Amino acid sequence: MKILLKNARRLSSVYELEPCEILIEGNRIKQIKSAIRENADRNIDCNGNVVLPGFIDVHIHLREPGGEHKETIKTGTLAAAKGGFTTVCAMPNTNPVPDRKETLEKLVEKIKKEAKVRVLPYAAITKDLKGEELTNIDELVMAGAFAFTDDGVGIQTADFMLKAMKQAAASGKAIVAHCEDNSIVYGGVVHDGDVSNRLNLPGLPALSESVQIARDVLLAEAAGCHYHVCHVSSKESVRVIRDAKRAGIHVTAEVTPHHLLLNENNIKDQDSNYKMNPPLRAMEDQEALLEGLLDGTIDFIATDHAPHAEEEKSQGFLNAPFGIVGLETAFSLLYTYLVKTEKIKLHQLVDWLTKKPAEVFQLPYGKLDENTIADITIVNLEKELKINKETFQSKGKNTPFQDWIVSGIPVMTIVDGEIVFEGDMNG
Repeated sequence: MKILLKNARRLSSVYELEPCEILIEGNRIKQIKSAIRENADRNIDCNGNVVLPGFIDVHIHLREPGGEHKETIKTGTLAAAKGGFTTVCAMPNTNPVPDRKETLEKLVEKIKKEAKVRVLPYAAITKDLKGEELTNIDELVMAGAFAFTDDGVGIQTADFMLKAMKQAAASGKAIVAHCEDNSIVYGGVVHDGDVSNRLNLPGLPALSESVQIARDVLLAEAAGCHYHVCHVSSKESVRVIRDAKRAGIHVTAEVTPHHLLLNENNIKDQDSNYKMNPPLRAMEDQEALLEGLLDGTIDFIATDHAPHAEEEKSQGFLNAPFGIVGLETAFSLLYTYLVKTEKIKLHQLVDWLTKKPAEVFQLPYGKLDENTIADITIVNLEKELKINKETFQSKGKNTPFQDWIVSGIPVMTIVDGEIVFEGDMNG
């Protein structure tokens, strides 16, 4: 199968948009030129829209098995395709947990049958994510584990984390950490600051995140392990990661679109669509996250797409589960409120969604070059729309960005040379 993308634009080597055409043959990009005169099975007029490498999200929740009322592999990957994501990495907080060879192998088979984009599954660090017994990391690597995490809960003892890091290092895999010291969480549901006082809700201190990162970077240094920090949310965490990188420790980090675009001041009432963990923190934390992204302390962006059923999210801040959806809105929000406002450049945003996560986790994706895998996202930078959760492919409608006006809309997604999402090139 040959696909020819005509009348497109791409980012040049000097980060300007230039005309191009792309010939895809099988699952590879065969040619990228200003004009291609070759017969194809399908010619697609891109109408001047921008071709980008397919987006990569190393932190999403697909909920299946066990949470199919929230999301499934099929609906979650349809959402990814609509958002321009071609590779996603699924967290292991499912039921059953992928904490042994047989369970992970069954999940991998289910992914092959149901997924609309490429899904790389995590395996758990500890059995049942309970922090009481380590999994067999070597066995899980053989079964197809992308990396190891107990995302959703922090590893509470240094002993367990050090042992896991040593095993992961020996297997050439990363330890990916949700950092939270349970002894200083205090039942918090929002940031411990202005919002917790204003709404009279229990506050979750930023220190619960940063102290565990500080512990873990020293353990990672001792173990010789690649240690990756999930959803960084506070200025103290950024400082710790920056110092660790300067010391030569192999630590990497991600930040979410919602922590870049929102802070505690956006929470006006007890709308639990604003409830996530880590919580939206102070404005100074939000500013530190963007600064950390710009100076390389934080390596890239990941959505932490966390769908929940509407009846679960309608229970108010105290009782609703943590988490918001993000796959279908990430690029548009970031383009509209960071690139168009000139806080960042388009090429930086693209790198943080493609090249950087691929480099950190040594993935052969995130490129738009001849002879590379044909993972391509086409975006209409001019088109504007209002975010409407009722149009989401995801089962989860839990977003704080309802009715936000955005531009930079993905209109086609190609994975491994196959079109998996097709919108309106002209609209």
